[in-house]
Amino acid sequence: MRTNALSTTEDRTLDWDGCLNVRDLGGLPTASGRLTARGAIVRADNLDRLTREGWDALLDHGVRTVVDLRDDEEYRPLLPLPEGVDLVRVPLDALAGSAWWRTYGRLDGTPLALRPYLDHCPHAAAALVTAIAGARPGGLVVHCGAGRDRTGLAALLLLALAGVDRAAIIEDYLLSGPNVRPLYGMLGLPDPYHRIDAVLAEAGTTAEAVLESTLDGLDPAGYLLAAGVSPAAIAAVRARLLPGRQRSEDVTGR
Repeated sequence: MRTNALSTTEDRTLDWDGCLNVRDLGGLPTASGRLTARGAIVRADNLDRLTREGWDALLDHGVRTVVDLRDDEEYRPLLPLPEGVDLVRVPLDALAGSAWWRTYGRLDGTPLALRPYLDHCPHAAAALVTAIAGARPGGLVVHCGAGRDRTGLAALLLLALAGVDRAAIIEDYLLSGPNVRPLYGMLGLPDPYHRIDAVLAEAGTTAEAVLESTLDGLDPAGYLLAAGVSPAAIAAVRARLLPGRQRSEDVTGR
């Protein structure tokens, strides 16, 4: 069982020169027994660092839309966006609003921020899903800075919407840690996982337990419908990850 999981992880990992934390969200098991589609949605860290070879690898993977979850001022690309690739911005930090940051900002960068963000910022989740639903045909990549927190939130919601097994969602989230830790040393920055571990310890919990509680009781389709996302948009996002899955209950979540 563990060998199969590792094999799947290795198969999903993508080598895009300039990035450290890129993987395809395809090949993951769902409650229906199907696997999510490969090449549909990729999660990544900072695409600003991509070299020409990195962009070529992105294009070869079929990506035609980049969904950037960072604020505008974080965008500092080394190279221009290739022709034929759309850039869509969904700035999750800015969309959270000042009230969220005053109340929950101390949890930012830790898994403990995930559920408060979903609970208090459904408009941001709606903007993300609506953007993905309206993206052009072809592959799509969602990214932030480290590909861990904002991208982790996006991937969690998208995979839950596709009905991916909970264990696979949690495992995918946790993969980012070992991928991005070397980056901080390369940049001469403190390792943020010392703080993350301290915050989790203070709360008397673990990352795995927090992710479990984040997913507990989460009805992604109902949540998004209540946030104003149309049934057609929800169906479109599900169809990216599970082509052909268009039954009415897939849209309503019932």
